[in-house]
Amino acid sequence: MTAAPDGPAAAAPAPAAAPLLEMKGITKRFPGVLALQDVSLRLYRGEVLALMGENGAGKSTLIKILGGAYAPDGGQVLIDGRPVAIDGIRAAKDLGIALIHQELMLAPNLDIAGNIFLGNERCAGAGLMNRGEMNRIASGLLKRVGLTLPPTTSTSLLTAGQMQMVEIAKALAMDASVIIMDER
Repeated sequence: MTAAPDGPAAAAPAPAAAPLLEMKGITKRFPGVLALQDVSLRLYRGEVLALMGENGAGKSTLIKILGGAYAPDGGQVLIDGRPVAIDGIRAAKDLGIALIHQELMLAPNLDIAGNIFLGNERCAGAGLMNRGEMNRIASGLLKRVGLTLPPTTSTSLLTAGQMQMVEIAKALAMDASVIIMDER
């Protein structure tokens, strides 16, 4: 505690929180091309960042490293201050990293809830999907992203903007702490 010059004692400032996500010195080479060289990035909880640059600047490469599609040739990724290895898409998901691709990854033959839980279906005994629970959870997620459609709406009927909202709902459904959107 420190005393204020003309008032009650004030608490000392809290130490700065560790970044939620940190990339240090990331390098990525492809045959004949140095795509990334010594790139660093910090993301704090609740923060929104935008990566900007010309075509070929390495934005998508950096995103694909975070999403587990590419392994860096050098550098380090930390989550909550701890070094992590993102050695695949499943590893990224397990670390709470969701990647929303520029090309939307929705199945047009499924409804909204089916797309939100595709690969993460809720089951009720005997391995059957619990559609009631999926629809209930999907309704809440759709409300969070501002999409006012029933979760039983066919994805084939959605506009591009509505599909983007479903993709965000998918990321929220997996409790992602880092959501990366590629050029949308």
